[in-house]
Amino acid sequence: MTAPLRVGLLGCGRIARLAHLAVLSRLRGVNLVALAEADPQRRAEVRRLPAVAMVADYRELLDRPDVEAVIVALPPSLHADAAITAFERGKHVYMEKPLALNLAEAARMLATWRRTGLVGMIGFNYRFNQLYATAREQIGAGRLGELVTARSVFSTSTRPMPEWEQTRERGGGALLSLGSHHIDLMRFLLGREIRDVSAGWRTQRTEHDTAVLQMRLDDGLLVQSFFSLSGVEEDRVEIYGQEGKLTVDRSWSLDVEISPITLRYARARHLARALRALRGIPHAVDKIMSPGREPSYRAALAHFAAAVRFGRRASPDFCDGYRSLAVVEAAERCGTTDRWISLGDPLDAGLGMAATSGAAVEAAARRPRGVADA
Repeated sequence: MTAPLRVGLLGCGRIARLAHLAVLSRLRGVNLVALAEADPQRRAEVRRLPAVAMVADYRELLDRPDVEAVIVALPPSLHADAAITAFERGKHVYMEKPLALNLAEAARMLATWRRTGLVGMIGFNYRFNQLYATAREQIGAGRLGELVTARSVFSTSTRPMPEWEQTRERGGGALLSLGSHHIDLMRFLLGREIRDVSAGWRTQRTEHDTAVLQMRLDDGLLVQSFFSLSGVEEDRVEIYGQEGKLTVDRSWSLDVEISPITLRYARARHLARALRALRGIPHAVDKIMSPGREPSYRAALAHFAAAVRFGRRASPDFCDGYRSLAVVEAAERCGTTDRWISLGDPLDAGLGMAATSGAAVEAAARRPRGVADA
């Protein structure tokens, strides 16, 4: 496909207005042709976009023959219906995280995706952040030596929330809303799968708005993460090795920080690193000039569009979304049992049934679908 990809956007909420609308209206090789938004006030706010059709019902948008692919930015309770309907009507799908509310819905989505052979990509845009891409390269190159542990914090300050974000049943909660990103990020950075989980949470302003998650990876490495929807703004990852420590602060870092095992000369090295970043890293100047902008949204959507236009496999895909959701579900069960849960634990009947079903679907989805690798 050499013609521009005709895209529809489902949902014009916070993330769509923060990122998707601006990116899609300027992205090379993409024409934004239709928007779906149920809220009349939001529809009025985005009517300024020229030559874009506006509908209230996302199903009406999915019926349009001029829409080839959709970006789903709806509440999570609508993700399964929107994706399955889109695939069945021949549309490629970019799904904002989380993939679904639960593994049962996710397994149905994966099965439909596999059957249709269309592009299905999950919006784990952190993979396209240059800081995390560099961190992955440094870890893979052995800069830290043998890994010891990892930890992360993802916290947001209090802000007005739509009703659906205030309860887990409709897609809220810190684990699903924030944890989904960092669960996938740890898989991406460390190149390992998550084997066991343990977690706890509390409710302050909204249901399950603060959580602590522990993960044991398939090689035994322990990872700890803290998530809160009622804290201060922080989005930070630290990886510890026997030869040093790697730090990325998504909001403030200009470059990946690697501290040696000794702190000798650490201050001078930190200053030198900052100066090099300003001179030699294009995204560093971008971050200083536009500190609130997150360029990974554009990179992720460009990757999706290229996958559709040129017949490539999109990554991260729906299988990656399923893996992240499996960890969230297991972690939520831990909060009521106060124990570690294995993602493949046959003693845990409810999770075990979902994991078995999902594993079978994932295996099928990973088989060649007639789409060339990127």
